[in-house]
Amino acid sequence: MALVMHGGRVTGQEPTAWYQPAVLRVSWLAEALHQRVSGHGVQVWNLRFAVRGWNGAAASPLADAQWAIEQIEGRVGRPVVLVGHSMGARTALRAAGAPQVRGAVGLAPWVPEDEPVTQLTDRAVTLVHGTADRVTDPALTRRYARRLRSVARSVEHHEIPGAGHAMVRSVRRWDALAAEGVLSALGLSEVRS
Repeated sequence: MALVMHGGRVTGQEPTAWYQPAVLRVSWLAEALHQRVSGHGVQVWNLRFAVRGWNGAAASPLADAQWAIEQIEGRVGRPVVLVGHSMGARTALRAAGAPQVRGAVGLAPWVPEDEPVTQLTDRAVTLVHGTADRVTDPALTRRYARRLRSVARSVEHHEIPGAGHAMVRSVRRWDALAAEGVLSALGLSEVRS
């Protein structure tokens, strides 16, 4: 099972809508992910957060992610890999400590310098960042990957030269790396494109 989560804003209490660019891009990612992993028996769920912002200590999307993980566990009872873009990646990495979660895939992740890593103990983590990202910092992702290596079961870190935050340049590469991260975390064979 893969649970996909979209990006957002640093702050924002306004509701998330299906037509917002961050939601649309991750919807396309979820469809591409489904095409790449469904042959391995992996279902893909796409979560839309209630509000658009992280909102400081409230970490607003975490409650939505935890609810979705519980729904998956109650209905399916299978291991989960969390996949997120930007704020959704931060959410995926934070929520990955749930017992049924096997790993996380962070795409252009928003990982501040003090972002915790202990919740990722014994998890498989894949991080992907474009080198031309001007919204979230690829250097912070590199540092986060180094910190993760002390706790995670495995850490894959990929950079896509010239790609920006919206994941529109090298779309197939983003999609392929997300699928490989999901399958690897679940102990399934990798896909190539």
